[in-house]
Amino acid sequence: MKKQRFLKAGQRSLLVVALLSLRFWGCLPSALATPPLRLEINLSRRQLTLYQGDTPLRRYPVAVGRPGWETPVGQFQVRQMIRNPAWKNPFTGGVIAGGHPQNPLGRRWIGFWSDGTNWVGLHGTPNPDSVGHAVSHGCVRMYNRDIEELFEKVQLGVPVIVVP
Repeated sequence: MKKQRFLKAGQRSLLVVALLSLRFWGCLPSALATPPLRLEINLSRRQLTLYQGDTPLRRYPVAVGRPGWETPVGQFQVRQMIRNPAWKNPFTGGVIAGGHPQNPLGRRWIGFWSDGTNWVGLHGTPNPDSVGHAVSHGCVRMYNRDIEELFEKVQLGVPVIVVP
């Protein structure tokens, strides 16, 4: 006796096209959709974790704000993404061009906090020995290779949660 299939070949093709169309238009039921990304920065561990839903995808060592310049704690979101950002010295106003080897932001910037004038974000560093320490003016420093990898995975609007 021949086994009955749930859907015939033409019906299976139609189902696949329908699911792809729903995904394209953002209408897939949440059970079928890919869980959203989020970043969590643990200041005491000096570690950033990239999550998809509740699943940790990757952990990165980071440097955080030093005493008096602490990295802000709270829930934020990615608001800026810049390749080869220029850096303006907050004390002298001098600017170091993006891509310059001495630029303290390295090759990528992912901004997540602002008071309207100042910004805090994730960025690379020309000083890799600083990673793992509380040494910045509030930003979260990463190895250049790590920030470049993370930059390709996140986008504007991704939640950033900073915990003590």
